[in-house]
Amino acid sequence: MMASLFSIFEPSSGLMELELNWLSTFLGLMFLPYMYWISPSRWSMCWYKLNMALHQEFKNILGSAQQSSTVIFVSLFSFIVFNNFLGLLPYVFTSSSHLVMTLGLALPLWLTFMIYGWFNHTQHMLAHLVPQGTPVVLMPFMVLIESISNIIRPGTLAVRLMANMMAGHLLLTLLGGTGPSLTSYLLVLLFIAQILLLLLEFAVAIIQSYVFAVLSTLFASEIN
Repeated sequence: MMASLFSIFEPSSGLMELELNWLSTFLGLMFLPYMYWISPSRWSMCWYKLNMALHQEFKNILGSAQQSSTVIFVSLFSFIVFNNFLGLLPYVFTSSSHLVMTLGLALPLWLTFMIYGWFNHTQHMLAHLVPQGTPVVLMPFMVLIESISNIIRPGTLAVRLMANMMAGHLLLTLLGGTGPSLTSYLLVLLFIAQILLLLLEFAVAIIQSYVFAVLSTLFASEIN
């Protein structure tokens, strides 16, 4: 039961399927030319306003010195949210529920921030290890705690996205597997429950993309 339940997250059973499944990660790029290169529509205007709102929020977090960097985090949000939505479609591989993808997004960003910060703002990075007002006796412990919390940041960022996307898919699979053994009245209730859960998954897909992008922006703001 456990093996069959988690089999929905297996990328492939062969080399060709492996390549095609992971290529589905970039299916979201096929919708962008349609949204940006044709005459404006209601959906394209909503997406444009969302991008502008995210740009303004990320600009406030980063400050005036790094306003041009917001395009990275807006693009990161767009990439993740497209993959989260695609994963909700039937028979589409959910790449954002795999640690390989989420850690592949979080770890390079974190490494870039750390390398840039330690080479260009060394004193600021050292001062960040000891919060202001820390007693002298506790300073070695605070340095150790801050260092550990800093090192595990990409892992927590990646696991948070992976776990939230995986949990919803597992719950939908469990509910769908109980259908054949239910009566007609219970099937109606099950159908309504799955619709409500699917709507919740749409909200989770947006929220987790936003959380990932905002936390990445906060990590970048700390090095400046």
